[in-house]
Amino acid sequence: MKRTIIDASQLELKDKVVTIKRVTKVVKGGRNFRFTALVVVGDGNGHVGAGLGKATEIPEAIRKGKEDAMKNMVKVAMDDNNSVTHDLFGKFGSANVLLKKAPDGTGVIAGGPVRIVCELAGIRNIRTKSLGSSNKQNVVLATISGLSQLKTPEEVAKNRGKSVEEIMA
Repeated sequence: MKRTIIDASQLELKDKVVTIKRVTKVVKGGRNFRFTALVVVGDGNGHVGAGLGKATEIPEAIRKGKEDAMKNMVKVAMDDNNSVTHDLFGKFGSANVLLKKAPDGTGVIAGGPVRIVCELAGIRNIRTKSLGSSNKQNVVLATISGLSQLKTPEEVAKNRGKSVEEIMA
């Protein structure tokens, strides 16, 4: 998976918490509670990232997750009607996400974690299906993996040594 480094400091980012889990560790003196927060950040204009934060308090875990997500941003190639440029599968662990191109007016047809990623990436028209694992963290990472594989028609034409018109025909 190819990741381009994006300077998140110049983007106006929105963030959404996908899930917060309480993790308990039993020790001699009792139980230690910690929290993990899965956070997705995006600018709504083709940049999105996900991160995991762990801390003893929820706000601190969310802050750490947001920082981690800003470090793991990817660029998403979109077409004229704010959909993906072609159909593809995103995979991470045993989670598979099918991302299908959709015409203008379709909206975001997606389940919880996939919907959050698509909306923060700025995708307005897409059909998706989550296959395999329903683990929220793996589904989010599978979606981002798929979105990072997207290619514009210009990139495909350049790789094949053809014009965009030949590719689109």
